[in-house]
Amino acid sequence: MYELVFWQYQEEVYLNHQLVYEALIEDQAVEGLEVLPIQVILNRIASVFSDWEKVDDNSWQNPKGKGAFQVKTTPESVSIDCYGTQGKTMDSLVNVMEEFKCPLFDPQIPARYDEFYEDEE
Repeated sequence: MYELVFWQYQEEVYLNHQLVYEALIEDQAVEGLEVLPIQVILNRIASVFSDWEKVDDNSWQNPKGKGAFQVKTTPESVSIDCYGTQGKTMDSLVNVMEEFKCPLFDPQIPARYDEFYEDEE
């Protein structure tokens, strides 16, 4: 399993990414995160992966090969567990979340890829 995690900081808020991640996986509230349009995000993922089989409300699997993923959400975060998915699939998920200005935090490394957003002011 490979985990992808996304959240957005409120303006002028900078926190320790690893501590934010640890709080989120413990279902703890984190002060300073934006509330996300979760249903809109889920609808967008469903749209992008419309040719995949929807297993339940938050899980998809590739009917043409290997790969599956499950989306878990809080009001401020989206976590996607990828099972045997290819890099291209994970890139598509990252791109969807970037549409909502939520950069990837990769807990396996750990690193957050938010340099795209720091120069937009």
